[in-house]
Amino acid sequence: MTIRTKEQLNDFVKETVAHCPVTDIHTHLFAESFGDLLLWGIDELLTYHYLIAETMRFRPDLPYEQFWSMTKQEQADLIWQTLFIEHSPYSEACRGVVTVLNRLGFDLSKRDLNEYRAYFRSVTAEEHINRIMELAKVKTVVMTNDPFDDYERAQWDRGIRQDSRFQAALRIDPLLNLWDTSWSKLKDQGYNVTEDLNEQTLAEIRRFLKDWIKRMDPLYMAVSLPSDFAYPEASVRGTIIDECIIPVTREAGIPFAMMIGVKRKVNPALRDAGDSVGKSDIGAVERIVSRYPDNKFLVTMLSRENQHELAVTARKNRNLLVFGCWWFLNNPSLIEEITRMRLELLGGSVIPQHSDCRILDQLLYKWDHSRTIIAKVLYDKYGDLFDAGWRLEEDEIRRDVEDLLGGIFWKFLGRPDPALS
Repeated sequence: MTIRTKEQLNDFVKETVAHCPVTDIHTHLFAESFGDLLLWGIDELLTYHYLIAETMRFRPDLPYEQFWSMTKQEQADLIWQTLFIEHSPYSEACRGVVTVLNRLGFDLSKRDLNEYRAYFRSVTAEEHINRIMELAKVKTVVMTNDPFDDYERAQWDRGIRQDSRFQAALRIDPLLNLWDTSWSKLKDQGYNVTEDLNEQTLAEIRRFLKDWIKRMDPLYMAVSLPSDFAYPEASVRGTIIDECIIPVTREAGIPFAMMIGVKRKVNPALRDAGDSVGKSDIGAVERIVSRYPDNKFLVTMLSRENQHELAVTARKNRNLLVFGCWWFLNNPSLIEEITRMRLELLGGSVIPQHSDCRILDQLLYKWDHSRTIIAKVLYDKYGDLFDAGWRLEEDEIRRDVEDLLGGIFWKFLGRPDPALS
């Protein structure tokens, strides 16, 4: 059916974006079979590190050590009192909690934390996973799977009950960023490595990566990189990338995902809430993607100042797929600005958003909020076409939305969407 008016266009775009099932290409969520790694419920929502950092700004007299000595429920009580009772919760992280509670049907006029807790105690993890994914209209999430984590590795060793809604991504941060301590963990797993990157060690690193690819069947290999990441570089990280990561991912036919721009522990007292952001050198991305045109790369960058250069770099390199508004960029004003710029430069060959969720319930607000922005930007872009005399079919808009919310990702991988099989 042809769209005849801009009012009809607006309604159809909003409806299509709101109901299109999503592939969430980067999260920190886990399937139920991973045990305690799956986080969900109100206390987990409230003690998310964004909210911890925000709370501490309002509690200058509270020593960090005292906060960390509290139980999780005590921390959640403090955060609720500080950010939701004593102040209006309009920061994006706070608004996210409100959106979750609203979507789950709670009476927000009561502001009764114990009532909310009672609900979460009354449901099983399986029931809650099913409900959240149905409400969020998320069909697939990609996990972050770390073979250097002892607890997670134990779950793989005992056998993971497969849930096709949860796909793996092989995370290798310790390998590239902490080799001085991680080499011994490889040795403990039976790999004949030394701290010195000799030929034997490099061969064993490749064997380690291939073994975990065989075990996990990951959609991609991923690393979070600091803001001063350089490439090429005469360093341990540079050597492992060239000698191990690139050949192994090429052979496996999976992308290398680089998330660039982190400044770790600028305030160590805040623990996980103490990381920050720095502008990075886009030249590092330009050089690695152009040096290895037969490899595929997924890239997101943390600094707002890097976004235009990154999009231009993607225009010049078809083996690079830009994805998401990561971490500190996950704010509505920035998501809208970045999404507009990317669509104007890259058309539909981009993944506008991923959730980066650590708590299952966050899928509700991350995607509710992002869908609204994506629909707004798409309507404006289609509206420009409409004003220029171009008329769109409903099926064409539906195709475009399906690509943006997952289809382009599966095409880039060269794999079928498991949710459609």
